Amino acid sequence: MSLEAASAAPDRPSLILPPLILHPFADAAGPNKLVESSRASLKLQGLLPAGESTQEDLDRALLDGRYSELRMLFYVGRDLARWIEQCVEFVDRHQDQLDAGITHQSFATLLVQDAPASVQAKLRKWGVGDYRAIFMRALGLQCLFANAPGREVLSDEFVRNYYRYADQMFAVKQGEFEFTLIASRDFKFELYSSGEYSRMLERSWGE
Repeated sequence: MSLEAASAAPDRPSLILPPLILHPFADAAGPNKLVESSRASLKLQGLLPAGESTQEDLDRALLDGRYSELRMLFYVGRDLARWIEQCVEFVDRHQDQLDAGITHQSFATLLVQDAPASVQAKLRKWGVGDYRAIFMRALGLQCLFANAPGREVLSDEFVRNYYRYADQMFAVKQGEFEFTLIASRDFKFELYSSGEYSRMLERSWGE
């Protein structure tokens, strides 16, 4: 069943899924490492002058930044995987209202391909451009690692090209078996940062 077919399903009330809550995941040095990694990549490609930096210096800066990206995406993926587990539990409780075959892969596809407009708008507000690639790679890393890997256990080759491996793992996970596609018109959810959600809870308790 295609996503277009899922979106064209007969009108029925939208179901409200648990909120997706993302926790802070960057360390203090992370943003600087990402900037330096981007500059190193451009210098290695000859798009910026290398200056006094050696090939070794540039490669080290590139790898440091890629490893920071990997760690940040791993923790994003942990939040996404937790949300998908909650959604699968939701399906188990509402089987009489839903089509058969709605699985982990159904919600992963919803996140990557058809997130609600309000979620996409909030991600843009947070400065997230290509959220689809971020979510896909974050979930792919969850297939590879149970815990955030230390730098010493990863080869330079893997760190340099981690995003390719994460993309492939996401595709492998999605292709494990047939599943029912779902659309944002039928499944609504909201996105919050952990701090934002905590403040909402505090206000509700006060009321």
